[in-house]
Amino acid sequence: MNFASDNTAGIASAILDAMRSADQGFAPGYGADDLTRRVEERIAEVFQREVAVFLVPTGTAANALAIAHLSPSWGGVLCHAESHIAVDECGAPEFFGAGLKLIELPGVGAKIAPGVLRTALAQERRAPHSVVPSVLSLTQATEAGTVYALDELHALAEMAHAHGLAVHMDGARFGNALVRLGVTAADATWKAGVDVLSFGATKSGAMAAEAIVFFDPARAAGMGERRKRGGHLLSKHRFLAAQFDSYLRDDLWLALARHANDAADKLAARLAAAGFQPVWPVEANEVFVVLTGAADRKLRAAGAHYHPWSTNSLPADIAIGPDDVLVRLVTSFATSGAEIEIFAEIVAGC
Repeated sequence: MNFASDNTAGIASAILDAMRSADQGFAPGYGADDLTRRVEERIAEVFQREVAVFLVPTGTAANALAIAHLSPSWGGVLCHAESHIAVDECGAPEFFGAGLKLIELPGVGAKIAPGVLRTALAQERRAPHSVVPSVLSLTQATEAGTVYALDELHALAEMAHAHGLAVHMDGARFGNALVRLGVTAADATWKAGVDVLSFGATKSGAMAAEAIVFFDPARAAGMGERRKRGGHLLSKHRFLAAQFDSYLRDDLWLALARHANDAADKLAARLAAAGFQPVWPVEANEVFVVLTGAADRKLRAAGAHYHPWSTNSLPADIAIGPDDVLVRLVTSFATSGAEIEIFAEIVAGC
């Protein structure tokens, strides 16, 4: 019963096979190989336009390098207070951005509402004394497992662009969001106003593979040098490309994400039937629920793995007792129905 993170799952068998296949003979290094060219062309097909693509091994690298490229070092990045870049990247965006500032915004379910963004943009700032926002970073799906609808993305991006901000999307779980929305990758990104996407594969079955995707290739000028200087240009680049080549072939990435989402839906339904309603809508592959202390102890004794979560983000109408625990349960492409049933039966018995 492992619901700690989608990062704790292994590698999807097709992707591992692709890496083995790439391990034949010799190939040019640093992204000059044919497999990398094929992946770049495939990503352009997926997003239905010419793009500039830079593969990196981690989501933190993808986010930090992308944001650093979009913002001057004296700029500010508007982001949710619970976003990965604000909480879980050890200052990497600020480091690679040579001192840029993250400006954290509140929002229910880890989403930035248009009204919140409007207020942040309307704040008086005195140049050259104040940090002026230069980037809006949105997470899709969010850290609360919620998903921005297309009209929400359009509204936020339009507002950001009107104030001269670029729009970055942290898409570590982009596939999960996309299958929930039921739209094309183009609809959910550049057609909605996204300028640069951190396109994740690691959480959905790759070993270590993310892509920084610029929807205006001209905007990517100098990104190759930035990636190299940042230490994220792999010499044996074909093994990054092999992962994405398999990930995108025959829409495997969407099938893997759909499995994870379906597992989250089943888990949420079984917990709700036992009287434990999810705190936020289950829109991707994360379920947040308040467990009783007794249920938490019994689950852990049975070998269940998951993480407690801060109650600071709980909606005001959610009551939590002194012995209760807010937990995050994450499903993956590898989550089995048996895991869900065992977990739910233990909870139901408490």
